[in-house]
Amino acid sequence: MLLVLVIAGALWGIGVFTGAPRRIRWAMVGVLWLGVVALHLLLPAGHSLRMATGESAALWFLVAGAVAIVLVYRAGLRILRAKAAAKEVQVPEKGLFATAELERYARHIVLREIGGPGQKKLKESSVLVIGAGGLGSPALLYMAAGGVGTIGVIDDDVVDNSNLQRQVIHTDTRIGMPKVQSAAQAVKDLNPYVVFRPYNRRLDEAEAAALFANYDVILDGTDNFDTRYLANRIACEQSKPLISGALSQWEGQISVFDPINGTPCYQCVFPEAPAPGLAPSCSEAGVLGPLPGVVGSMMASEAIKVISGAGSPLRGEMLIYDALYGETRKFTLQKRADCPVCGGNARAVNN
Repeated sequence: MLLVLVIAGALWGIGVFTGAPRRIRWAMVGVLWLGVVALHLLLPAGHSLRMATGESAALWFLVAGAVAIVLVYRAGLRILRAKAAAKEVQVPEKGLFATAELERYARHIVLREIGGPGQKKLKESSVLVIGAGGLGSPALLYMAAGGVGTIGVIDDDVVDNSNLQRQVIHTDTRIGMPKVQSAAQAVKDLNPYVVFRPYNRRLDEAEAAALFANYDVILDGTDNFDTRYLANRIACEQSKPLISGALSQWEGQISVFDPINGTPCYQCVFPEAPAPGLAPSCSEAGVLGPLPGVVGSMMASEAIKVISGAGSPLRGEMLIYDALYGETRKFTLQKRADCPVCGGNARAVNN
């Protein structure tokens, strides 16, 4: 019997070494078991092979029965745990909070500017985040933690080792995974009461309008001007507030573009993309690791303010944060009449 166990252990070890899936390893052990049982059923009593493998087939049937009992027991435990977890995070009817949610959002609810009504607005709201990178990472985490009911994210990239210096929603074990799936896993672990919708593709002209129509607020955390202009145009057409952030080396900027409420749009302020080389990407110019965390968290704060009605969002204003010198500056964006998108161009005036 010891010989068979040694062979089974060797087969399992070979499977592990070669990276074979667990089911393949179990299949190899199963074939070995069938071979041993066949020997005992076909060979006469006292045969040397039967003596070397436990003398009787009954012993191997007992072993198989014991293994089957263990596997059934483990499968039953997994089913019970899944049912318990599903019951624990069961989302109540729309507009109502589970007891665990009230405890989770208690620090929001006691804020006079948000309170219960504001938290209810957050639960019933939906936000689309464009980009699951440096800015999208903290924005997604803090909006999910804060109780935004439905969050979508669109991105066609995969997690790369070079992302992990600043894109805190991803982990080393998820390198090679689509960023939207990595973000979905992180958000689910953080807040199971949030509905999360991952879109593993690039935002394009063909689907932008239909996608935006499903959301109340748009967050733009992209790093290319084509996508920014597209997001701005569709958000304007649908009268959706657009919260936009951008980064460069040590400096970040954020603004809320909401023309339906009298503010300029993104293209008012940036009528055309800069010439090549004037606005290098983070991979070309570098970026301070914590900077996206600061600006992305500000974007989440602006989204919560816009949805709940708290305070004064950065509508018609742009906030510049300089991490190198620990300074902030704010600019007022004044409308002008010749913007091709919203009909009200803007210029920046230093406050």
